[in-house]
Amino acid sequence: MAYNPKDHYFKKAKEQNFAARSVFKLEEIDQKFKMLKPKQTILDLGASPGSWSQYCSQKIGPGGRILGVDLRPVNVKLNNAVFIQADLRDLELEKIITEHGFTPQFDLVISDMAPNTTGIRMTDQARSFQLCELAMDLATKFLKKDGHFICKLFHSDDFTTLKDRIKNEYGRFEAVKPDSTRKISKEIFLVGLKKKNA
Repeated sequence: MAYNPKDHYFKKAKEQNFAARSVFKLEEIDQKFKMLKPKQTILDLGASPGSWSQYCSQKIGPGGRILGVDLRPVNVKLNNAVFIQADLRDLELEKIITEHGFTPQFDLVISDMAPNTTGIRMTDQARSFQLCELAMDLATKFLKKDGHFICKLFHSDDFTTLKDRIKNEYGRFEAVKPDSTRKISKEIFLVGLKKKNA
């Protein structure tokens, strides 16, 4: 089947005023595991263009808050979200968290981070793995006990390393390839449910 950038999910996102089709991946994961609830605080890593934050914003309502970070700007405006344009590797995240009035323990840490792809599969997979490790390190530090974690990985042999780490730190591990993921894509989403320690 030919690659169609303006497929069903692209059109659906436009119709529902979401910034990107990737929103439906998060929606499917949330419908499966019921992770998002009113009044939660969420750390959204790789937040641009903003569709995951848009979905979270609706689910957590005015009593919840989102802190989004990305190298690229996030142009969506949400009353319950703050967006920072920066490289997470250079950012004093703890300082940013407190400066914006968040407590340093979040209910969810979600990551749709992806490397700028080179077309060289091994390189792209290695960079994706590094971003997942970064997201996991931040979740280890900033996710509260019983909180949940989601991150995107370009599937590779490193999958087992991440799976074992999530199993060690969370009550339950799941790997999901949502229906809205393009068939040709190597993306898989790793889910950690109920973090064991604060």
